[in-house]
Amino acid sequence: MNAQLTPRDLSLALLVILVWGLNFAVIKVGVADMPPLLLGALRYLLAAFPALLFVKPPKVPLRLYLLYGMTMAVAQFALLFTAIHIGMPSGLASLVLQSQSFFTLLLAVVVLREQWQGNQVAGLALAGVGVGLVLIGSAHGASMPLAGFALTVAAAAMWGCGNLVTRAVGRHGPMNQFAFIVWSSVVAPLPFVALSLLLDGPAAVWAAVQHLSLKSMAAVAYIAWISTLLGFGLWTYLMSRYPVNRVAPFTLLVPVVGLTTGWVAFGEQLLPVHFAGAGLLMAGLVVNVFGGPLWSAVMSRLRAAR
Repeated sequence: MNAQLTPRDLSLALLVILVWGLNFAVIKVGVADMPPLLLGALRYLLAAFPALLFVKPPKVPLRLYLLYGMTMAVAQFALLFTAIHIGMPSGLASLVLQSQSFFTLLLAVVVLREQWQGNQVAGLALAGVGVGLVLIGSAHGASMPLAGFALTVAAAAMWGCGNLVTRAVGRHGPMNQFAFIVWSSVVAPLPFVALSLLLDGPAAVWAAVQHLSLKSMAAVAYIAWISTLLGFGLWTYLMSRYPVNRVAPFTLLVPVVGLTTGWVAFGEQLLPVHFAGAGLLMAGLVVNVFGGPLWSAVMSRLRAAR
């Protein structure tokens, strides 16, 4: 498994960040006109069909398809879509969701026995301060319902669990990551529909289906094809190719795109403290991802000095 991202894979990681950063504004558009769990069902239905007719399922145990679909898809996005539906600002959701990197690294230590380096601890500390600054600024610039915040944090925890499933998938050797995303998407529609019928009621679901607008359909198409198939296909490729602690921190850049898009599209207020927090998030990413050689050199000199 490679330690450092190649220039090509670095570019792919940044493309994923752009796609996912814009995705939060698109989600806000989508949940404005339909129940959030129905949006989830349509997202994964469109991600699975008709693409599965053109790609073969990779040779991965069925349990990994089920685990990936239920954590990365159903649990994460049922929580996130509901959070935005009940008033969580899209830009702030993009920020809070990135606490998944903390959950991922913690789970990697506990479950996979991965070791943290000093630069990774320092990078996460910088990112944590950045998150704190943005939350402080948001308390003065936009409302953030407590339930929406809690649901978004829970969604981040599910993303962290899904990242570990992705690592398990990667152990089955080289595969078509796009095909894996397509076939794992088959897991999600029925649980989403069942949850929507249970929580929203059949009448609300049927009314939403009957009155789908072009705006809603465009939102579903972006979330299904661009965010899910393209974004998660590339993410799965990167997570299966590199250690978790090299790839997961890139998502710290998503709030930069998400906060900016929320401000431009919906007037979600940004203050200087938001920009300061975003700067620290980026600094944390740089230290986490690129600080390994520098940290190793410093530690070597300290050991030599002894």
